Amino acid sequence: MSWKERNYSKVSDSLLKLGIRVSILAVTPARMFPPLPGSRDVNEDPMYIEFSSCVGTKGMQYETNSLDFKVGADGTVFATRELKIPSEQVAFTVTARERQSAEQWAAMVRLLVAQTSSAHSEHKKGQTVALDPSQPPNDTLLPWPQHQSSGGLRRQKRDWVIPPINVPENSRGPFPQQLVRIRSDKDNDIPIRYSITGVGADQPPMEVFNIDSMSGRMYVTRPMDREERASYHLRAHAVDMNGNKVENPIDLYIYVIDMNDNRPEFINQVYNGSVDEGSKPGTYVMTVTANDADDSTTANGMVRYRIVTQTPQSPSQNMFTINSETGDIVTVAAGLDREKVQQYTVIVQATDMEGNLNYGLSNTATAIITVTDVNDNPPEFTTSTFAGEVPENRIETVVANLTVMDRDQPHSPNWNAVYRIISGDPSGHFSVRTDPVTNEGMVTVVKAVDYELNRAFMLTVMVSNQAPLASGIQMSFQSTAGVTISVTDVNEAPYFPSNHKLIRLEEGVPTGTALTTFSAVDPDRFMQQAVRYSKLSDPANWLHINTSNGQITTAAILDRESLYTKNNVYEATFLAADNGIPPASGTGTLQIYLIDINDNAPQLLPKEAQICERPGLNAINITAADADMDPNIGPYVFELPFIPTTVRKNWTITRLNGDYAQLSLRILYLEAGVYDVPIIVTDSGNPPLSNTSVIKVKVCPCDENGDCTTVGAVAAAGLGTGAIVAILICIVILLIMVLLFVVWMKRREKERHTKQLLIDPEDDVRDNILKYDEEGGGEEDQDYDLSQLQQPEAMEHVLSKTPGVRRVDERPVGAEPQYPVRPVVPHPGDIGDFINEGLRAADNDPTAPPYDSLLVFDYEGSGSTAGSVSSLNSSSSGDQDYDYLNDWGPRFKKLADMYGGGEED
Repeated sequence: MSWKERNYSKVSDSLLKLGIRVSILAVTPARMFPPLPGSRDVNEDPMYIEFSSCVGTKGMQYETNSLDFKVGADGTVFATRELKIPSEQVAFTVTARERQSAEQWAAMVRLLVAQTSSAHSEHKKGQTVALDPSQPPNDTLLPWPQHQSSGGLRRQKRDWVIPPINVPENSRGPFPQQLVRIRSDKDNDIPIRYSITGVGADQPPMEVFNIDSMSGRMYVTRPMDREERASYHLRAHAVDMNGNKVENPIDLYIYVIDMNDNRPEFINQVYNGSVDEGSKPGTYVMTVTANDADDSTTANGMVRYRIVTQTPQSPSQNMFTINSETGDIVTVAAGLDREKVQQYTVIVQATDMEGNLNYGLSNTATAIITVTDVNDNPPEFTTSTFAGEVPENRIETVVANLTVMDRDQPHSPNWNAVYRIISGDPSGHFSVRTDPVTNEGMVTVVKAVDYELNRAFMLTVMVSNQAPLASGIQMSFQSTAGVTISVTDVNEAPYFPSNHKLIRLEEGVPTGTALTTFSAVDPDRFMQQAVRYSKLSDPANWLHINTSNGQITTAAILDRESLYTKNNVYEATFLAADNGIPPASGTGTLQIYLIDINDNAPQLLPKEAQICERPGLNAINITAADADMDPNIGPYVFELPFIPTTVRKNWTITRLNGDYAQLSLRILYLEAGVYDVPIIVTDSGNPPLSNTSVIKVKVCPCDENGDCTTVGAVAAAGLGTGAIVAILICIVILLIMVLLFVVWMKRREKERHTKQLLIDPEDDVRDNILKYDEEGGGEEDQDYDLSQLQQPEAMEHVLSKTPGVRRVDERPVGAEPQYPVRPVVPHPGDIGDFINEGLRAADNDPTAPPYDSLLVFDYEGSGSTAGSVSSLNSSSSGDQDYDYLNDWGPRFKKLADMYGGGEED
């Protein structure tokens, strides 16, 4: 690979504006050096640099050693800031680096300042495009590229390369503002119409750019915003008046030149960071970041940071510094102490234009730096000695509170205290626990102390923190203190040294036998106290204890086979109490192991059995049970008594082993029935005990298998025909009695519900008020429309109604409900039934009105010969005697006062 420098470019001495493309010749064919606005023609060929590679130019990265010029990814060289060419020649090195192999090649580029010369009104084909001074400003002519056919192997003339069009953002106009003019040299022969297409022309955003179709002048119609869109790619078209293509479309690249119109914006308005106290200078604290929407490759988007203020300014006004490019805040001075300053507030300013405060835009944010605590302060006791007091035999009691002071952050591992007893408590009676709220040490009794053994303790306690001390910090001599604990004497309960006490003796000892002395000890050696004894638990009441010396004697005979004995052991509890203030008592348990003696005779098992009436078919296995223990139990001896003689005549016993024998018939046949067979059982105790037990044997007929038949079992039970008949009669009588009882109960229930309605008036002493239907006042007192009560002449509208739907103020037309007929001579029970049946009929009557409706009365017709009731006048002659109203009871007292006492009034 090699760089080949062909010639030099010439540039006018005008200012190079920021972002204006200067020159790039990366590959062949050579490209025309773009003229600058207001520059003069450059008649020579531009600088031509050819970069050749056997693998092509893809993946190349270009760099320069100049701060004023940079090379883009496409090889375009542009100025990084506004500058004036300082001399007639500017030189810098362009480096091409291959990204994969990291190989690089360099070439020198020189920019020569061209001398001012007269401009040409026309451009020669294949030469640099220059602006015509006679044209208006910004009327940059872009001639259409001309293509020549190649002939043979001669070198082809290079085409025009349309340079990018640079438009500054936020222009104030006036709009439309001309950018360039596009012209085809064929417009000298035929009329040509120009047009543009692409984003910003005929694609959204629409009509940002337009072109004069006749002159080819292209305009921008509104201000540009680089942050909204940084570049546009358009295509220019040239056609004749018939729409036929005259030239091939050309590409137009429009770049929006960035202006410093955006302030840096911090990602957060408040940043929170922390740093340990005592940190060395240069310790990282936090990073603040501000973003600028302007072009980051220009000074417009290059942000620099600085610290404006620091609060508080202690111990120095410059405790922190910030990296102007990265925004990293670090410590710059020593002396951070959380106990003095816990938090710093730092105002950070971000300025673009590389931090130029005169031209750049700025913004601020707040950084809150918290000084975190480290364990640089050891805990210290507030005093060197502490004292406490504890009663003996108390546990989980706080006897002293140890107070400490620690200047580290409260309720943190650097502040939480840990206490440890380093001397004075070899038996571990005390423990020091930490109060989580106050951080005090609570000296607690964890093991009971005895006044008679230790009257005082001298403890040495050391305090530390949960977290280790910071590097270089030593423990303070005030981290150790002495604790004096006094023990007070209290009245302690007597105790039995041997608890539970076990003694062994034979059962059945006589009453009053002395068993043992169960005495207690009073631990209060410095108190002269007497101990008294009593029974606390004696389930069988077998024992007695001497109240003064604790001697235990028997109050009854001890029986090993008693229910109160478990596993041959009888247990009793006794109480020992002193006469201290207040009295104290202790308990002791005495266990008596009872040794067995042969005091229980054996009992025969089973008590009942059955056997066939003929021998040889089956036999009865018998054994014995003894409440005693070995050797006072088996082997047993089973034998039949001599009296009565029938026993040995009918039965015989055969020994099987030491515990079992067989009872069987001696004779060939024995009548079915139940027989009591006495058997003498003797155990093996010393001396042996015997017992005569009776076994009930049921003798019954058996089948061929030796099993009793059903008839035989009944016969063996001893029930004859008469007994069975008697049992059946008893069952029938019992059923008849139950039936009679049920009938009597039903009759009683019916009589209870029957009401006696006909009562002789002379026997009825109750005060009764007879209520009659009230039909209202006279005709003068009422203004009713009596036509509503008259029976209508026409009944069609009533008969045509749906069944079940009628007015409650109409007389029913259909069949009336049939109420029961009252008997002539009523019976009290019949009257109750009559009322109940009438109630059921009324409830089921669909024509009956509800209680709160208008009552319907039968119409009796018109033209009554009876006179008006209203013509009757009440008599006031006084002939009527109303004194009898006084005899009617208190309910008529008001009437009696009104009518009976008229003369007195």
